[in-house]
Amino acid sequence: MTEKVSVAIIAFNEATRIRPCLESVKWADEIVVVDSLSNDETVKICMEYTQEVISQPWLGYGPQKNFALSKVRNDWVLSVDADERVTSELRKEIENVLSKDSNCIGYYVPRKSFFLGKWIRFCGWYPDYNLRLFRKDRGRFKDRMVHECVEVQGPVGYLNGPLEHETYRSMDEYFDRMHRYSSLGAMEMKKEKKSTTVLDLLFRPPATFLKMYLVQQGFREGWRGFLLSCLYGMYTFSKYAKYWEMKKNTALKNKNYNR
Repeated sequence: MTEKVSVAIIAFNEATRIRPCLESVKWADEIVVVDSLSNDETVKICMEYTQEVISQPWLGYGPQKNFALSKVRNDWVLSVDADERVTSELRKEIENVLSKDSNCIGYYVPRKSFFLGKWIRFCGWYPDYNLRLFRKDRGRFKDRMVHECVEVQGPVGYLNGPLEHETYRSMDEYFDRMHRYSSLGAMEMKKEKKSTTVLDLLFRPPATFLKMYLVQQGFREGWRGFLLSCLYGMYTFSKYAKYWEMKKNTALKNKNYNR
């Protein structure tokens, strides 16, 4: 007997791309969408596929996804982002593993990520395994502001069928997300009290570029690989610069307070 599976999605102003995501998971036994008070057609589109559309003000990536987990009914959960699509290969594999006895309580799924319309195989972007299918009672997202991931208690397996990830469709999308994610990344570093110096600003950005372009063979992607490696170097610089600024501002406030 195949175990039932719930799909959990968080969304905010995703009207331009959530429909393909929902189309790709309409086979699931339940779809739960947690919407962060979108002001576009996101909720209307989601209601075409499920009645389980819940409004919840933004809590942060990890907490928002954990809130979505708390709303699903079935034991197995497939966590999918609004810019992702479940391929037919992945669907068949999920149905197969959930129809058999296994000691695994979670499964890693490879992602095929697209940049400016092309699947990127190098730059460290593939297979980019993410733990997305897991038992609800044994898994939980880390309480992180950004780059959240699932932690499970027990053995895990790996699937071959991929998620397709339509990540950056334009440069505007990239820079908008870079600004947001670098700010959140800097806040996460502050929360974890990471040590950093001006040397991080000097060496980490070019190290990021060289890793993606040379070590992870981004050069094999042509101009997209070069551009992507440059952009991630910029992201690294932005994150560390923002964190450096936060530390300086905190030190200045403490100095003024102790006068």
